[in-house]
Amino acid sequence: MTATVSLSRALSKLGLLSRAQAVEAIRAGRVRVNGSVVSNPAALVVPERARIAIDGVARSRSTWQTIAFHKPRGVVTTRRDPHGRPTVFDVLGSAADGLVAVGRLDMATSGLLLLTNDTRLADWMTDPGNAVARVYVVTVRGKVEPEALERLRTGIDTGGDRLRASAVTLRKSSRRESHLTVELREGKNREVRRMFESVGHEVTRLKRVQFGALTLDGLRPGEWRRLTRTEVARAFNHEDTKTRKAATNDRSRLKRI
Repeated sequence: MTATVSLSRALSKLGLLSRAQAVEAIRAGRVRVNGSVVSNPAALVVPERARIAIDGVARSRSTWQTIAFHKPRGVVTTRRDPHGRPTVFDVLGSAADGLVAVGRLDMATSGLLLLTNDTRLADWMTDPGNAVARVYVVTVRGKVEPEALERLRTGIDTGGDRLRASAVTLRKSSRRESHLTVELREGKNREVRRMFESVGHEVTRLKRVQFGALTLDGLRPGEWRRLTRTEVARAFNHEDTKTRKAATNDRSRLKRI
């Protein structure tokens, strides 16, 4: 069964434009559906059946793309910034055309950020119910005592949220600062910073080094690499329909051999 969605959502699902880009293009009269201009982003279509043209060029589903990006500090995870700050899309340029960020890293946080044109995959990876691991290396002010570590592991109520690290390792500590590795599985807003603030420690440096089983893999700040469907499926223990079909075909070929 095919689903009916808004035109802006359809353009995003097909990997043609981000949601924000789609709304802008539709309102500007640049999008035709089945030969007619549609200027309402909320107009309903069936993505797999609609004939869509942007700026007069017929467009179909883009080739599946997912990339791993080492986000530098001082860059925001948004398509456009009203304050004029550099964005991840400025850094990536044309490599990010049609892609959306999978979750966010705040401006002061560096590390592994995934971008994809597979919005269903992005939703799956960020769904707290799937408990996808995110691993960070953290530097905080002051000496983190065992009692604070225990609170981080058992959970902290703050701002209406229950924040809890699935794993915390104290790597080294002094009266001046402490270095830790923290694993999270829910992806709440500014989760690491809020947790440490609640136990009396300010985060001075934060870097995400792992998402699922994917790591930075030698990427320097500002560098990126393309991921394969198989690589993503293995890293997140997740297989979409096309990946399962490819695996089935591979098994069939092996049987014939």
